[in-house]
Amino acid sequence: MRLSDDRISHIAHLVTDAIWNDDLVDYSDDAKALAEVKRIITKIFKVEDDADELARHKIRSLSRDIPEGCREWEILYKKYFDEEMNKHRGAAY
Repeated sequence: MRLSDDRISHIAHLVTDAIWNDDLVDYSDDAKALAEVKRIITKIFKVEDDADELARHKIRSLSRDIPEGCREWEILYKKYFDEEMNKHRGAAY
């Protein structure tokens, strides 16, 4: 999922404001906290984009043609996407 910088910034502001308002964290530097949240959000979406592309590539590379949108394609896509995402789960962002 590709988001514009403005949307990522908006989401980052919502996250940092919610964390602040819930009294979960006191930031010593608001700008650094916001920049870190933006970096993490961008990285998460990058991992998802990469997993999507790899899953699609694996399906395209099969010996037989599987049309996108059919039930078999959906099952394979979910399997391959989940495999790629599992490689990154628990990784420190």
